[in-house]
Amino acid sequence: MFKFWKKKPKPEETPVPATLATQTSLAEALSAAADNAQLSEIATLPEAGAVASAPAEFAAVEPAAPAAVEPVPAAVTPPPLPPLEEETPPAAETSAPARRSWRERLSGSAFARSLGTLFSRKPKLDEDLLEELETALITADVGISASTELVESLRKRLNRREFADADQLLAALRQALIALVQPIAQPLVMATQHKPFVVLMVGVNGVGKTTTIGKLARRYQQQGLDVMLAAGDTFRAAAVEQLKTWGERNRVPVVSQGSGSDAASVIFDALQSARSKNLDLLIADTAGRLHTQTGLMDELGKIRRVLGKIDAGAPHEVLLVIDGTTGQNAINQVRQFRAAIGVTGLVVTKLDGTAKGGVIFALAKEFGLPVRFVGLGESLDDLREFDATAFVDGLLPGAIGA
Repeated sequence: MFKFWKKKPKPEETPVPATLATQTSLAEALSAAADNAQLSEIATLPEAGAVASAPAEFAAVEPAAPAAVEPVPAAVTPPPLPPLEEETPPAAETSAPARRSWRERLSGSAFARSLGTLFSRKPKLDEDLLEELETALITADVGISASTELVESLRKRLNRREFADADQLLAALRQALIALVQPIAQPLVMATQHKPFVVLMVGVNGVGKTTTIGKLARRYQQQGLDVMLAAGDTFRAAAVEQLKTWGERNRVPVVSQGSGSDAASVIFDALQSARSKNLDLLIADTAGRLHTQTGLMDELGKIRRVLGKIDAGAPHEVLLVIDGTTGQNAINQVRQFRAAIGVTGLVVTKLDGTAKGGVIFALAKEFGLPVRFVGLGESLDDLREFDATAFVDGLLPGAIGA
């Protein structure tokens, strides 16, 4: 009987679709974005995730993804202005340091040390001073003849009371030494009528002959000359390879043959090649040999005769390389090489090392041959033309007590 009282079920509440909720959230997000002048703040709204997951029908009103929105920079930094022209350092300030002076290079020689010690104080002008000076000159390889002549000249002037103190004696010694070597300070001048100009390098083993050739090639190449090298030291394979290395560095052609080849043949071929290419200079290496080896010394004469078949005047210059540490043995070397092939000029190397320094004075006194170049170090700039005044000033102290 109570069936009509049965309670009717309430109608179920219709759930809000997720898309409608998303649409509502989207509308709220757009409304909030419209009130905010900074578009970048959309990225911070909590509903951003819902917007990203909205269905395709709402794609038309979907805002841009937050990652694509570039934040407004706090401040704009202008690019730096270029430096003014006057602030740029000149090229001269960044160039390589100047090469060392003659005095710096020669200060370690026995000659410089002995004379520096002798005049390190105010010595008394007497016979003892002259005897000490003569001993210092002889032990520095100046030679007995040259040393005796120099000291005897000073003794006569001292007896005439020309020197008031040791400073004047030192100045007189400087003038006498310069006068002794000034005539041999003659740079190499290549005659223009000879093309190519042929320079033959000779010397004993270990004097730095091949290295000197490489430095000469660079020197004359920088002066605008076309240079060729001839590897005539066929007795030593390392010498050929060393000369080829110098040729590669300087981009200079090198004519060579196998080890043990005839040296005269190699140099002959080089001269023919240089003539055909109209080159300016040919520098030919030869095997290092002792001046006492008669057979090898005779080979130098053969080289001269073979070159004479092409050019009667070749070689136009024969440079004998002397090791500055050799001492008085250099006298014998010059004498023998001069007799074998006719030496026309000297190159004295290694004067910056343990050389005593006085051998050039002995050579000047004995032979009077021109000294074309001297070696004062290992770099290219240290092969220098002989300067008599600079050489003497580098050996003597600048003043008493210096």
